[in-house]
Amino acid sequence: MQMANVFSFSLLRFVVHGFSERRPLFAICLCLLLSQGCAMLKGPSKTAVPTETTTQPAPSPLAPAQPADKKSAPVEAKLPQTGEASWYGAKHQGKQTASGTTFDQTRLTAAHPSLPFGSKIKVTNLSNGKSVEVEIIDRGPFAENRIIDLSQAAAKALGMIESGTTTVRLELSSSQ
Repeated sequence: MQMANVFSFSLLRFVVHGFSERRPLFAICLCLLLSQGCAMLKGPSKTAVPTETTTQPAPSPLAPAQPADKKSAPVEAKLPQTGEASWYGAKHQGKQTASGTTFDQTRLTAAHPSLPFGSKIKVTNLSNGKSVEVEIIDRGPFAENRIIDLSQAAAKALGMIESGTTTVRLELSSSQ
């Protein structure tokens, strides 16, 4: 900021001396150039841009839900999926999920990037064969190499509490 003030003062001094030392044409051209440059800077618009409000139909049970904090449309998940799962628990206990429900680490729930909220998914731990049915209530995981975040209860049922992550297969539950 101080550098800008020094520059402005030097420029002003040059312009004033330009008028007094037989260089008026150069000084006038310089002033015009600077004022034109300032005029071209665009400030914030003072008129409000009208926004279009439309009511959207309720999502169908098979359509992917929108992520809560991302603006891009989710990629529709195709089941079965195989990849890394992780789990989350006490840090999120009692907090509101993307679906609006309150997170309870003792329930068999999960977070998935695009499966519809309320979907019942069968999750199978491929290292030990254990499986559990979870309900999708949240968005995540946000780590690139993970496909699902499980509640602590679901992680316990799959035998992955100690390891923290494991390779799983996701399938549509037979109860849907």
